[in-house]
Amino acid sequence: MVSQKVIIKNPTGLHLRPAGILCKEAMRFKSVITFAFRGNTANAKSVLSVLGACVKCGDEIEFSCDGEDEEEALKALVGAIENGLGE
Repeated sequence: MVSQKVIIKNPTGLHLRPAGILCKEAMRFKSVITFAFRGNTANAKSVLSVLGACVKCGDEIEFSCDGEDEEEALKALVGAIENGLGE
């Protein structure tokens, strides 16, 4: 299992459009992908789970990836967040 913290840069946080982009990216991988935020864990492959975390701009989340492509998955998701998830 690998994990890394990342700060959300989107001005509006993880609302529907960036949450959808994040989930689409996560679903490309076989690994179990979650993120921790304020003591809760969200499934990065579920739009409802991501939206339910209520992550805002400037918040720090910690991705955890566990599986055969965990390193690649973590790198892709952190990169997507750092690039603003299409915004």
